[in-house]
Amino acid sequence: MCVPFRFTVNGKPASVDVDADTPLLWLLRDHLQLTGTKYGCGIGVCGACTVHEGKTAVRACQITAEQANGKRFTTIEGLNSPLAAACRKAWLDEDVAQCGYCQPAMIMEAAALLRTSAAPTDVQIDEALGDHVCRCGTYPRIRKAIAAAAAALRKS
Repeated sequence: MCVPFRFTVNGKPASVDVDADTPLLWLLRDHLQLTGTKYGCGIGVCGACTVHEGKTAVRACQITAEQANGKRFTTIEGLNSPLAAACRKAWLDEDVAQCGYCQPAMIMEAAALLRTSAAPTDVQIDEALGDHVCRCGTYPRIRKAIAAAAAALRKS
């Protein structure tokens, strides 16, 4: 049975009438047309659907409409801050993306990491991104981009 669920996405109120167990991923993509959040595995292990709940990186495929009700989320489309700009610039400067499919989620995870660690080590970066899958294997460039973003943020 479809019922209304209300939550905030990218600072704007959203309301959808769906079944309570509908994943947030589909609310974002199918109902709100925010397609930067990608479908990868649907079971929370690849990381392609990473968004922020508050300031924490979470998997949108693992959050139901009922669980999302009343909460605040940010997608890659709404990630606008000096931290986000530093990540995007570093991604371009380090030529990270190949196919690009996983990159929105990688940037979301990187932004969450950089909120808590101004100078993350390679070990911290690897731990934060350890369960994200990049089929193109750009992990060394991703690590380099995160370190570059962190350095740029420290200088600003």
